[in-house]
Amino acid sequence: MAADAGSPRPAYRRIVLKLSGEALAGSQGYGIDPPVLDRVAAELREVVGLGVQVAIVIGGGNIFRGVAASAGGMDRATADYMGMLATIINALALQNALEKADLQTRVLSAIEMRAVAEPYIRRRAIRHLEKGRVVIFAAGTGNPFFTTDTAGALRAIEIGADAIMKATKVDGVYSADPTKVANAERFARMTYKDVLSRGLQVMDSTAISLCMDNGLPIIVFDLTRSGNIKRIVLGEAVGSIVAG
Repeated sequence: MAADAGSPRPAYRRIVLKLSGEALAGSQGYGIDPPVLDRVAAELREVVGLGVQVAIVIGGGNIFRGVAASAGGMDRATADYMGMLATIINALALQNALEKADLQTRVLSAIEMRAVAEPYIRRRAIRHLEKGRVVIFAAGTGNPFFTTDTAGALRAIEIGADAIMKATKVDGVYSADPTKVANAERFARMTYKDVLSRGLQVMDSTAISLCMDNGLPIIVFDLTRSGNIKRIVLGEAVGSIVAG
């Protein structure tokens, strides 16, 4: 989808949006809330309309959390593979919503599942993006013991994204959980080393280190406020930026 003449000039050419499974559950806390999917799809249609190439990495915590199952006694590798399968379910639901919004979409899975998704091949993913398709990366990295945050950072680096946008329920990075600590400090900008040294829950340390080593900016923003994705793409100061 090409940008219209006279459209604002986007600040980013290619982005990776990191969506947690919990974000898709909305207020119900479990499963998939269709209105949330429809709202995200409508926002992404506007972003793609600006000529921005959009890839998405999706989590599965609204259906199954491997870490929690492992803590309950399940073999960690088995639990993580089950979590990867949950991301496939979310990816298919999101693909359906995007295609209802008239966006060509491809699901690329790190675990081969040819009946419902293409296998992840880096050059194929880039080609889809160049053709204006939204690409959804499912099944994490395809390996147990790695989070979908790490998958998001890895895929963003592999495809040459300009930034990774981490969707949350708060408006940036805080010194503590702002829903529990009333005077938590909000940071508009931080370095990767600050995040790691202070143990802030932006992404896991592996993901942060990958971004730091490759100079990939992380933008943490509030997904629940409509229009934030477009605002960030247009260069507005939304959320918090983690960079060098």
